Amino acid sequence: MDVRDAMKAGKTTVIIGTGGIEPNGPWLALGKHQYVLKANCEAIARKLGNALCAPLIPLVPEGGIEPKSGHMTTVGTLSMREETFQAMLTDVVTSLKAHGFENIILIGDSGGNQRGQKEVAEKLNTQWNGTPVVAHIPEYYDYASVNKAMTEAGAIKESEKGDGLHDDPIISLNMFVTDPNSIRYEQRVKAGKATINGVPIADKAKNAEIGKKIVEFRATKTVDAIKKAIAAKGKSSTTQP
Repeated sequence: MDVRDAMKAGKTTVIIGTGGIEPNGPWLALGKHQYVLKANCEAIARKLGNALCAPLIPLVPEGGIEPKSGHMTTVGTLSMREETFQAMLTDVVTSLKAHGFENIILIGDSGGNQRGQKEVAEKLNTQWNGTPVVAHIPEYYDYASVNKAMTEAGAIKESEKGDGLHDDPIISLNMFVTDPNSIRYEQRVKAGKATINGVPIADKAKNAEIGKKIVEFRATKTVDAIKKAIAAKGKSSTTQP
């Protein structure tokens, strides 16, 4: 009933976020992308003003299953075949169309999501002739621009030599907004390991401040891209970062 009433009140755009279950070094939760998306999708929806977030999808292609390749070489990873991922996305998008959403937006927080989202969005948008609009937003998955913006703003300054982990300050602080436990904050402080790539993350208040800036930047950039995609009826001319 909540969804029904929200749609009647004008929330006819829905955002599908896909994450991943993959290795991320000794500190981050396996489901790091879901922690990132939880903060970001809500911020994007609120900034759009007429949108809802669909339940996050944690299972995405992470590498070959048999034989193992990519992230699947690490215990704890869960992967989907590309065809399975695209079939699931197609069913989810079609379900939302059946309920009357006018704009169905796909954002992926990891590299293995991008191809499937793009192909499903283009196929369904063409099939339905833009009614509803189905659009994949590659601008959301552009960590380089986030890092550049935060560095230029003086929020972070990474060392030239990284820690060699599948982690970085942007990811960690984005996750921190949702749940400090997802980056093992207390344990790291206690163990004297509260840094990543030379960036200190022991100051809880500062972490929250920088994390909010990261979420705001990503939401603003994504909302701009979503508005352009909707205006173009899902036919985006942008290239994937």
